[in-house]
Amino acid sequence: MRILYLHQFFATRDSSLGLIRSYEFARRWVEQGHQVTIITSSSRLPEQFNERLFTDGMVDGIRVRSVRVGYSNYMSYGRRIWSFALFTIGATHLALTAGPQDVVLATSTPLTVGVPGWIAAACRRIPFIFEVRDLWPEAAVQMGAIKRGSLLERTAKHLERFLYRRSAAVIGLSPGMVDGILAEGIAPERVHMIPNCSDLDLFTPADKDKTFLATYDLAGKFVVGYAGAIGPSNAVEGQVPEAARIIKQAGRDDIVFVIAGDGKSLPELKRLVAEYELDNVRLVGSLPKHDVPILTRSADVLMTLFADVPILATNSPNKFFDALASGRPAMVNQPGWTRELVEEHAAGVYVPTGDGQAMAEAIMRLADDPALCAKMGRNARRLAEDRFGRDAQAGHLLDVLEKAARSKR
Repeated sequence: MRILYLHQFFATRDSSLGLIRSYEFARRWVEQGHQVTIITSSSRLPEQFNERLFTDGMVDGIRVRSVRVGYSNYMSYGRRIWSFALFTIGATHLALTAGPQDVVLATSTPLTVGVPGWIAAACRRIPFIFEVRDLWPEAAVQMGAIKRGSLLERTAKHLERFLYRRSAAVIGLSPGMVDGILAEGIAPERVHMIPNCSDLDLFTPADKDKTFLATYDLAGKFVVGYAGAIGPSNAVEGQVPEAARIIKQAGRDDIVFVIAGDGKSLPELKRLVAEYELDNVRLVGSLPKHDVPILTRSADVLMTLFADVPILATNSPNKFFDALASGRPAMVNQPGWTRELVEEHAAGVYVPTGDGQAMAEAIMRLADDPALCAKMGRNARRLAEDRFGRDAQAGHLLDVLEKAARSKR
C-alpha cells in the first residue's frame, strides 16, 4: 500500500521534542513492505532539509518531502499561525506532486495540516484519514491562543467539522478526544481511538545510569524526573519549584528533581529555582529522544505535568507512556484518563494540578516506601506491554488505513 502521511512536525529519535509517533509508525510500515511518503516542514529535520525551499529525501526507508518553514516553541501565537499558513501552502504542492497513492493520512496539530491532506485525497479520489492529537480549536481557545467567539475561532471550528465529515475515518488519541469528535456528529463506526504508545525497545526497566548519576550528583538520591516541553500548557514552573521548596524545608536532602526540556516557560522556571535557592532541582537542558531513556531509568518516579486547563485532561502525552515503558511510577496531575489508568492499575499516583504541597507529600511518601515504588514500576511496565506497545498500535492504525483503501477500491 502507498501511504501519503502529512505531519508538520515529523521528527526522528534524534529530535529533542519527542514527537516521533509518525516516524515510528512509518518505519514499521516500511519494514512490512508498504511505501510511505511523509509531507512535513524542515523544522525538526537534519540540516540538509533546510538547504532549499522544497527537499525530497529518505530517512530510514521513509520518503520525506519537506518545505522550509520555521517553527519554535518560543514563537508568539501570531507567528505560529503564520507558520501554519505557510506550511499549508507548501505542503499542498508537495502532496499533489508526490505521485500515485492509495490513502492519505493527516495528523494534527495544527488543524490546518488537514487541508493539504484533504486536497490531495480529493484530487486523487482516494480515502482521507484525519488523526486528532489535540481538540482544535477548543484547545487553542482554552489556552488563550484564540479568543472565543472570534472570527478565527469560528473559522477554525468550521474547518474542524469539515475535515471530520470528509474523512473516511477519524483517529482520536484518547477517550476524551474521541468524545470530542463524536460530539461533532461523526458516526461512531468511523471513529477510532489509537493512543500514543510505549516504545518497549527504547524504554526498558534497567539499573540507573552511573555516568548520569555522577554528572548531576545524584548518587544515593531519590530522583524525580521530567523530560518534555516546558511551556504554558505544561506549567512545570507552577508546581515543581513549590514542591521542591517544601521538600527542602522538610530537611529531605535525599530527594532531587531532574528536569530535561525547553520552552517558553523555562526562564521563569530558572528564576524560581534561583529565587528559592533550590539546590534539589537540576535543569539538564533538552535531550534527543534516544538519550531520554538514560534519564528515565535513572529516575525513581517520572512526572507528566499539565496546566490547570480542562481540555488538557484529554491529552495523550508521550512522556506518560515513556514512564510506563521504563517501569517507573507515573505521577500525573490531570483528572482525566491518565489518572484513571495509574489508579486503576496501581502504576503511579495522581496529584492535583498546581498543588505543590500534594506533590511534595506524594514524593516523600514514595521515597519512604521502596517496595511500593517497585511494585508500581512493575505494574507500569505491565500496562505498557499489555495495552500501549508501539507495534500493536501501529498495526491498529495500519488496519484502519487498509480498510479505507479496500473500501475505495
